[in-house]
Amino acid sequence: MKTSSTRWIKASLRRACAAACLCSAALAAGEEKQTVKAEPEAPKLETKKETDYRNWLEVSIGGNFIKGNEAQFMERHQIPKDVYGGVTDFHYEQDVGPKGLLEVDGRGIFDNDDYSLTLGYKHPDYGYLRAGYREFRTWYDGTGGYLPINDRVFDLYDDELFVDRSELFFEGGLTLPDAPIIRFGYSRQTRDGQKDSTIWGDTGLGLPAGQTRGIVPSFYNLDEDRDILRLDGEHTIADTRFGVGLRYEHSDQDNSRNMRRRPGEAQDRFLTQREIVETDLFNVRAFQETRFSEKILFTTGYSLTKLDTDIGGSRIYGADYDALYDPLFARRQQRDEGFFDLSGGSKIDQHVLNLNLMLEPWENLTIVPSIRAEKQEQDGISDFEETNVGGPPALPAIIEAIENTRERSFVDVSEGLEARYTGLTNWVLYVRGEWLQGDGDLREREMVLEDGVPPVVSISRDSDSTRFTQKYVAGANWYPKAGLNLAAQYYHKERRNDYDHTNDGTLNTGGDRYPAYIRDQDFTTDDINFRISLRPIQSLSLVTRYDFQISTINSRMDRLSEVESAEMTSHIIGESITWTPLPRLLLQAAVNYVLDRTQTPFSTSAGQANAVQKSIQDYIDASATAGYALTEKTDLLAQYFTYYADNFSDNSAVSVPFLVSAEEHGITGTLIHRFSSAMQWTLKYGWVTLSDKTFGGRNDYEAHILSSAFRFRF
Repeated sequence: MKTSSTRWIKASLRRACAAACLCSAALAAGEEKQTVKAEPEAPKLETKKETDYRNWLEVSIGGNFIKGNEAQFMERHQIPKDVYGGVTDFHYEQDVGPKGLLEVDGRGIFDNDDYSLTLGYKHPDYGYLRAGYREFRTWYDGTGGYLPINDRVFDLYDDELFVDRSELFFEGGLTLPDAPIIRFGYSRQTRDGQKDSTIWGDTGLGLPAGQTRGIVPSFYNLDEDRDILRLDGEHTIADTRFGVGLRYEHSDQDNSRNMRRRPGEAQDRFLTQREIVETDLFNVRAFQETRFSEKILFTTGYSLTKLDTDIGGSRIYGADYDALYDPLFARRQQRDEGFFDLSGGSKIDQHVLNLNLMLEPWENLTIVPSIRAEKQEQDGISDFEETNVGGPPALPAIIEAIENTRERSFVDVSEGLEARYTGLTNWVLYVRGEWLQGDGDLREREMVLEDGVPPVVSISRDSDSTRFTQKYVAGANWYPKAGLNLAAQYYHKERRNDYDHTNDGTLNTGGDRYPAYIRDQDFTTDDINFRISLRPIQSLSLVTRYDFQISTINSRMDRLSEVESAEMTSHIIGESITWTPLPRLLLQAAVNYVLDRTQTPFSTSAGQANAVQKSIQDYIDASATAGYALTEKTDLLAQYFTYYADNFSDNSAVSVPFLVSAEEHGITGTLIHRFSSAMQWTLKYGWVTLSDKTFGGRNDYEAHILSSAFRFRF
């Protein structure tokens, strides 16, 4: 968790950001007033030329009036539920000498936890320096699932969750004439707070004996820090530009997933899975770009990455979150598996090489061949105490010392070839092919350790794998006449993974086929899309889009014949219209209609009684906008948007329904008035509503949004 001193520092930075914005604006305004006094005859100049303002200050205030689920409103619109306001945008710049420029940018929105302050100086002959701090908040809704069969939901904690992200940074660059360009920087990034998790706990309330459903809400606690150092350089000699870069990252994560199982029942217990990860990453990269002639360009790139990770954590059941492990915990249940005293880590070495060549043998033909090679080696080890609970009535605690080792390596080589032809009048034709060949191996061991007894191997796996991927793309753009163009594209992609399990300690006997049970999988995707842009008259333009995609997955498991394990199809139809019927009036509208289906043999099997639903994610997303210039100084903008999905199917008698049925509408109106070229006032009102059948109406809300902003340029 964050120390009190760290929180004090962050709070001080927030106050400094907001205060600096206001103080800088006041000083800048003071300087502007002094300048006006120093030039009293300026108002006598008769000119209509608009002043080129370089600086501005915008302040705003807003508030919401919400009826219904406030957490869902904040997550969808990412604004707080009550009153908020402050400095929305501030920019001030001042010339330093004949070429130098000093800049200050910032914002500070109170009750929105949105703060930033950036100071910068740049000079075209020497370089630049920038430093600053920024922080913002993201809201999440911690609501769990819903069971229509018994109208069951759980409210276990305040579901208005949020995560604060911040960054303290410093960067600079040297851009001396005829010298290498050097850039360097440091940043410290943090993520702290709580967000929802879709790994829900289970309940048996209101269900037949022995049945449970996973709808109990759970949440993450996040506490993450990352420090990043960067150093880059590049230089050009003759026709060759080359560069190198270094990057070092150190990160610390102390996160936990918190789950409640069987709340309100005799089996009520809390589960906390703590995930502690510390990483050190080092990356060095280099590139070269040489233009041999106007028709030949050759580029190369190489990257070496080393990642060293240490892990820790636990998974413990108890009477509350973050409990200590108690083998005699009174509400323990059979198969409450967990672990504690986790230690270990992993190392990864990655090498990547890219080669690209662009050829223009003729005026209208461009050919781009490319090669990419990647080699990666991974080593990992972990030790922990695995816990379990035996059967009733004794429910004995079972503790075993486990050691797991894992080694994986692979090499992938991919080739690409692209050609573009523009020799036909009003046509652009292109084709592209991509191929990848790879092979690798995996060695995995898991052993149960006990003092004075030889280790017992529970998992012993040696697997070799090969993969082949190919993708082909063909497309054309046609411009038959002014105001009309058409585009069409088709691509086909295949990926084949084959596995050869040279050693499998489970021997795949009986019903246990873990872990070496997949023999091969084939993934196939076909996609075709069209776009038509039409401007029948000068004031009207239309864009129509259609995209169709079908994907299949065929799998063969050990000792089983090949089956189609999944089929996914989607249709996307879109239309957008822009019309200016009057010089003062602008109309825009857009609609997208999506048909998205996924089915598996399990979802289509009549004997499964709808336990696993066929995935149907159809929806309509539409918006309309109208802008009207009331006067030369006043504009009115109105907008309407909607989202509609009707896919919900109640299978709560056998499982948890996941398909979405929701309806959302929103209307906004914005009034913009320019008092002068330096002052502008904006007033905005919005009404939004959401009806969500998937969650039984618990996420429904209706809200009125009101905000006002004043911008002053100087």
